Amino acid sequence: MEHQDHNSHKQEEHHDHGGHHGHMLQDFKRRFWVSMILTVPVLLLSKMIQEWVGMEISFSGDKYVLFGLASAIYFYGGWPFLKGLKEEVQQRKPAMMTLIALAITVAYGYSTAVTFGLEGKGFFWELATLIDLMLLGHWIEMKSVMNASGALDELARLMPSTAHKLGEGGETKEVKIADLKAGDRVLIKPGEKIPADGKVVDGSSYVNEAMLTGESKPVKKEKNDEVVGGAVNEQGSLQIEVKKVGEEAYLSRVIDMVKGAQETKSKTQNLADKAAGWLFYISLGAGVITLVVWLVLGKEFDFALERMVTVMIIACPHALGLAMPLVTAISTSLAAKNGLLIRNRTAFERARKVTMVIFDKTGTLTAGDFGVKTYKSLLEEFTDEDVLKLTAAVEQKSEHPIATGIMKKAKEEELDFSEANDYENITGEGVKASVDGRQVMVVSPGYLKKHKLEVSSEIKEEGVETLVFLLVDDSVAGYLKLADEVRDSSQTAVSALQKASIKVLMATGDNEAAAKAVSGELGLDGYHAEVLPEDKQAIIKAAQEKGEVVVMTGDGVNDAPALAQADIGVAIGSGTDVAAETADIVLVNSDPTDLSAMIAFGKATYQKMIQNLFWATAYNAIALPLATGFIPKLMVSPALGAVLMSLSTIVVAINAQLLKKKFKQD
Repeated sequence: MEHQDHNSHKQEEHHDHGGHHGHMLQDFKRRFWVSMILTVPVLLLSKMIQEWVGMEISFSGDKYVLFGLASAIYFYGGWPFLKGLKEEVQQRKPAMMTLIALAITVAYGYSTAVTFGLEGKGFFWELATLIDLMLLGHWIEMKSVMNASGALDELARLMPSTAHKLGEGGETKEVKIADLKAGDRVLIKPGEKIPADGKVVDGSSYVNEAMLTGESKPVKKEKNDEVVGGAVNEQGSLQIEVKKVGEEAYLSRVIDMVKGAQETKSKTQNLADKAAGWLFYISLGAGVITLVVWLVLGKEFDFALERMVTVMIIACPHALGLAMPLVTAISTSLAAKNGLLIRNRTAFERARKVTMVIFDKTGTLTAGDFGVKTYKSLLEEFTDEDVLKLTAAVEQKSEHPIATGIMKKAKEEELDFSEANDYENITGEGVKASVDGRQVMVVSPGYLKKHKLEVSSEIKEEGVETLVFLLVDDSVAGYLKLADEVRDSSQTAVSALQKASIKVLMATGDNEAAAKAVSGELGLDGYHAEVLPEDKQAIIKAAQEKGEVVVMTGDGVNDAPALAQADIGVAIGSGTDVAAETADIVLVNSDPTDLSAMIAFGKATYQKMIQNLFWATAYNAIALPLATGFIPKLMVSPALGAVLMSLSTIVVAINAQLLKKKFKQD
């Protein structure tokens, strides 16, 4: 039961995490609307607000009704902040929650005392609006950054739930994956997923490992070849002997790597929280100093207390609660409209520091589909077009990925080709058929070598993924080169990144020749070929240890640990759900040029956040000293403090909107 328990435990943990975020989002939304509704009568009953608008609403016991409504807002709307205060104090890391909780508690405590006899003016309206804005800020923030990752679910889903276990007499029995043990034999039919890591003991087939290894073409598997759980068996039936189950299995190791890298990343602290932490100490210190100084100077306790309360409320700027969430919400929305799906805000803001981009090759720099790159005739009897026609005639009945690429090219060229007869598969070497009365073969370079058929050495030395030859009546008539074609936009993306002094590298599971060819074509700063998933993660880690800030882009399960390890993990949208779930940012349009745009937009977003942080706190720098009353003739009343606070909030909101203009310029 080990494998099932292991994966189900991971899934339970993940569902709890995702469900928790979803619940919090709904909770903030509900508390915001309830508090907003209750705020309306609080504002109408507040004497200070009535003085401002020149109206009067009073009735017997109105101050107790006001107290009751404000109490409901404080305890219901303010609960998340009071709870957050407890958690932050326990961790000895005061941040935003502590600052908000301090301000609303001081406002509530003082206003309650005024309601029941203390001389002074109540701050219930201030309390209500502060809670409303902070709830709104947290709701916006959570909505735009909530990314309860489904990566572990997606990984677990790659495994089938059952397997065809073979008995001693050759009969098959359907069993749960969890019941498989090392040494068991299982049958995998065409189109089924391989249920566990193992070794082929009988049969031959092509296995699609693209989701796991990133290798673009299905790999031929014969007796004694290793297979990985989660890969798809495309054609023939295979019998395998199970080698690894549970935590030993490849997929489980990938899950662990993803989980570990995600947990490490989640500890990054928010910039606004740091500012709030400092403001908490300033607020507390300034409040106490204000009270003590006025008492020492001989002022009445009521006056000194009102000054202290004003200082402590002003120290918690309404604008700070909206400074980051507004920029986040606007940038997330803008980016989505332009093909960037931001799933991790912190990583996105880190874009300004990027020094290195590591691309996966298959499906990222390349299209992920095999295509015919060139086709040439080697005999005067045939034109280049004849070579493609004859090859297509032979390959039209084959389901091999190379055949698919050849047929695609023939359709693009709108070629008419003859029917092939007497079709025969030459195991591991190619296919043979009769076309218009002539014997035509499509074979591998290995067939030529075996039968001592000479061709130019230049043809063989080309750094392409796959080379096939056309033989007509045993003469080498031509050749075709197939490659996982480089995307048109890849060159533009690489050039733009290098222009911004960012190193561009490639890490791929494909062979050295293929990697070298793509790297040369695009002018990359370097490449790593034939790398395993854990190697990609190690390559990124090594670069990070040298001080590089790394962006990794990829589209396969094999990229998931590397995407999680990177400072910014970027998934190509056309890739697997797992890669997208593990990534911080998804390029929805699968266009590598969006990556350079993302880095530029990340810089612009961060600048807006810094500006908003300045505008949100600059108000405090001016209002706090004035609120103490120490500067003669420049004492800020709570009413003026509220106006300044509102102006600060408006400036922050307008500045966040200017990001739209900035995006259009970029």
